[in-house]
Amino acid sequence: MFIDMPLDQLREYRPERREPAGFDAFWEKTLAEAREHDLGAVFTEVDTGLTLVRCFDVRFAGFGGHEIKGWFLVPAAVDGPLPCVVQYIGYNGGRGRPHDWLTWPAAGWAVFVMDSRGQGGGWSAGDTADPVGGTGPQVGGKLTQGVLDPHDYYYRRLYTDGVRAVEAARTHPLVDASRVVVSGGSQGGAIAQAVSALVPGLLFAFIDVPFMSHLRRAAEITDEDPYGELGRFLKTHRHRVDQVFDTLDHFDGLNFAARNTTPALFSVGLRDGVTPASTVFAAYNHHAGPKDIKVWAFNGHEGGASDQVAEHLRTAGKLLAR
Repeated sequence: MFIDMPLDQLREYRPERREPAGFDAFWEKTLAEAREHDLGAVFTEVDTGLTLVRCFDVRFAGFGGHEIKGWFLVPAAVDGPLPCVVQYIGYNGGRGRPHDWLTWPAAGWAVFVMDSRGQGGGWSAGDTADPVGGTGPQVGGKLTQGVLDPHDYYYRRLYTDGVRAVEAARTHPLVDASRVVVSGGSQGGAIAQAVSALVPGLLFAFIDVPFMSHLRRAAEITDEDPYGELGRFLKTHRHRVDQVFDTLDHFDGLNFAARNTTPALFSVGLRDGVTPASTVFAAYNHHAGPKDIKVWAFNGHEGGASDQVAEHLRTAGKLLAR
């Protein structure tokens, strides 16, 4: 069923943002501290049996200098700089296997896939530990990890990793650093939204059914996980509601959207109980740069699925034609 506002209201929905004092200084300091560590991007070619694609295992230093893993794939028959998509992954997922990421190399692009620290125990395998959380891959629980203090919060580390992933991709000689796109769905969309606000000079952003936007409303209108994790936490920590949302305001997509001038294509499912449509439109309507949104009226959190990928490819072709 349709669980949110009518589409005509969604298109006009631009709620007031709750921006914490020192938001910009918080992120400038966070990224400056991360850059004190040598990026140390290492690309090791691996044999995958994919004869038309070259694949590299990637290691680079993310937040705190921690080792973050990834994949880097390019068409085999190239010898010059390519446009590159830096791909971020949805909640509970990991980098999976190289053959999971063939769309962009098949289109003639490079793709840099960032593993999500401490995740990858759910629908797709990952193998990057989160030294702060003390874990390798695990299932769920990230939305409230460290949520009582913005400096300790899990998404401070993950968003910083996302920025460093762009920096790592730009170091590879087969990447045209002036033609880098960020992309992701759900949690990956949240990372793409934050990174495209924090990193200058990106060509484009694909922000599909983004998580971590308009967090106060999301916590009020859906019990679906991952937002359900937040509701269950506040059910027992009932005296810490203001403290929790003060932390979350440092990571809310609305505050990144208001600063984000990167051209972007969003997507939304009007039957999405995971990232309700009003939370997506709130981010879209606050986005400060050129933008468009693809509305999938009868879809849930899958959004447009493979049809949205086709939208990405059509958009990518237009970008290269400019």
